[in-house]
Amino acid sequence: MEDIADHEDWRHWFRHYGPRLLVCARLWTRSRADAEDVVQEAFVRYWRHQRQLGGDPLPLLLTSVRRAAIDLSRSHSRRLAREEQADLELDTSVFEPDERSASVEAALRHLPSAQRAVLTLKVWGGLTFAQIAEQLDVPPDTAASRYRYALAALRKELALLAHE
Repeated sequence: MEDIADHEDWRHWFRHYGPRLLVCARLWTRSRADAEDVVQEAFVRYWRHQRQLGGDPLPLLLTSVRRAAIDLSRSHSRRLAREEQADLELDTSVFEPDERSASVEAALRHLPSAQRAVLTLKVWGGLTFAQIAEQLDVPPDTAASRYRYALAALRKELALLAHE
């Protein structure tokens, strides 16, 4: 169990290095919020696994911050690529505008409620999978998979409606 001195060391250390790490993280991230997440992740990794190595901790931390920023960027890129691909695959161009809306609404009614909820929050609510997961009290991966299943079901349903 962590003693109080260790806890105070952590706080002092973070107050000392945190602002410098945040400035550096901001260079490698898209927003201040992402930079804060990256610094937190890097600091936790350092504090748990590397602080006993000795020497100046700043170089190790900066490397951890850069790696965490790269990981976050890759995660964002993969998510965007999946979403763009799903959007491309959801082709409703065979319908007229009013008919398209009615067809999409009809297809949405055929989805299981869990998939419909995720799809609605993602497409019309503009939420991220993490935000959807929080709203629905499910893991982010579950939200993402329900979204993919919903898109696949919509594609299938819309294809059937287009051939009627």
